[in-house]
Amino acid sequence: MKNLLLSVFLLSFVCMTNVYSQDDGSMQAWMNYMTPSDVHKMLAKSEGKWNATSKFWMMPGTEPSVSTGTSDLKMVLGGRYLMSTDKMEVMGMPMEGIGYTGYDNALKVFQQTWIDNMGTGMAIFTGTWDEATKTINYTGTMTDPMTSKVTNVRQTMTVGDDKMLMKMFGNGPDGNEFQMMEIEFVRAK
Repeated sequence: MKNLLLSVFLLSFVCMTNVYSQDDGSMQAWMNYMTPSDVHKMLAKSEGKWNATSKFWMMPGTEPSVSTGTSDLKMVLGGRYLMSTDKMEVMGMPMEGIGYTGYDNALKVFQQTWIDNMGTGMAIFTGTWDEATKTINYTGTMTDPMTSKVTNVRQTMTVGDDKMLMKMFGNGPDGNEFQMMEIEFVRAK
């Protein structure tokens, strides 16, 4: 019995040593994945209170519904995600929403989710950075309540120290893309 226990212990030790020696690269990859990067520092520059002016188009070629509101941006979970808490009116109704924007260090892409009280679904986006225009270009999906189907959407977010501009595009009834939304954010002073 002693020999069996000793053999199991030695075998476990040898296996674990082998796993840890092979795992040095994996451990470094995991550390790189979990540690906020320079991109996260860029996201953190947006922290603070913002005033928002929004325009919503229900159909192509129509006049937009215009409203104002606020957006409070804060880094959460150790500086890994930018949480947005928004309040404004949309077509005469109070809207509250929460969004999260992050950067996946392994995939090298931005990821964003959005939920609000104007629906029960989630909008989910993946995007890339365009340094020349200081814009995150997203593609994503959201529920179209008129068809009860998931639809593809495109979003751009141009960032600056005191101004940001978000535009969202979707498909109109004819299948052609049109601008559905635009929100201009100005940092509150």
